[in-house]
Amino acid sequence: YRMVIFEDSSSGARFLIGSTVHTEKTDKWEDGKEYPVYQVEISSASHPFYTGHSKTIDTAGRVEKFKTRASKKK
Repeated sequence: YRMVIFEDSSSGARFLIGSTVHTEKTDKWEDGKEYPVYQVEISSASHPFYTGHSKTIDTAGRVEKFKTRASKKK
């Protein structure tokens, strides 16, 4: 258990939270100390429930796969 920087890849927001998650990257925090960094795709800074803005986040091509399947069925 140690302090880890969680970095939201879609909004760029960063949070310093205690965690046991395995990381390989490190970066400096606002206090000047270096902490492990873990990338997340969605956090409270980018999730529509917290922001009130809906947007499509497609990091694995899921939307395109769905559209392809849907067009084949028509």
